[in-house]
Amino acid sequence: MRTPAELYTVAMTENEVPRGLALVVGLTGFVDSGGAVAQVSEYLLDELDHRDVVVFDNDELLDYRARRPIMVFEETRITEYRRPQLVLRLAEDELGAPFLLLTGYEPDFRWERFVDALLDLIERYGVASTTWVHAIPMPVPHTRPIGVTVSGTREELIEAYSVWRPRTQVPGNVLHLLEHRLTTAGHPTAGFVLLVPHYLADTEFPSAAVTALESITAATGLLFPTDRLREEGREFLARIEAQVEENSELARLVGDLENRHDSYMEDNPLRSPLTDEDGELPSADSIAAELEKFLAHRQAADDDQG
Repeated sequence: MRTPAELYTVAMTENEVPRGLALVVGLTGFVDSGGAVAQVSEYLLDELDHRDVVVFDNDELLDYRARRPIMVFEETRITEYRRPQLVLRLAEDELGAPFLLLTGYEPDFRWERFVDALLDLIERYGVASTTWVHAIPMPVPHTRPIGVTVSGTREELIEAYSVWRPRTQVPGNVLHLLEHRLTTAGHPTAGFVLLVPHYLADTEFPSAAVTALESITAATGLLFPTDRLREEGREFLARIEAQVEENSELARLVGDLENRHDSYMEDNPLRSPLTDEDGELPSADSIAAELEKFLAHRQAADDDQG
């Protein structure tokens, strides 16, 4: 019988990977509304320093005919094969804090053995916590903050952020299985499922990626550069608003969704810890000032300790 370790190749020696790091996971597959997970994965790999730790075997896990890889054809020949990637990496956030990042495709095959492999890696590297993100379509308006439903063992995150707590049956993904196994083992884990407006589910919605990154920050304390995504989100919403103004049927739909959303939230008051009493996010200047105060305080503490 083949072992879970045969699903991957190790790219870094064990002593090169610090123990006790947070693990962040985002896999694309069955559903990725607003392209949230794909955007986050691409954004983090573009913006952050990272190195491969473990590379999973495509031939064991991927159905090539269901998700055909891209080949670049130039006039008379194939010049590039864009190999699908499912990779565990050692990355650093904006302030240089290390963490483990697993991105790529959701496996088509061998879910049980894949999850066993992840559990082995979590134990090997002494992972402190596991956070994963996902996005589904919901009948909610784009004019309201993107809500999340939170699952797992991190009760403080569930109480602070989870706006929707259904009792239902859902089509599972491999990270549901991972969370179930981690919960059974008592490992600190949180799954953030973004509730994306259903009429934007099939397009890239930058604000969904921002919410995903904010959720990861809430769970791990890691900080990520989001200025570009936020600007893209503002431009995207401006285009949506222009379309709504020109289409009375669409405006009526959005209005109905706003009424339903607001009525639901009246019965489920949940203010994000990131906002002030008026529901506004802090400005970039105030965040920078708080960061300067924190760094100055830490420097003073380090000097005293020295």
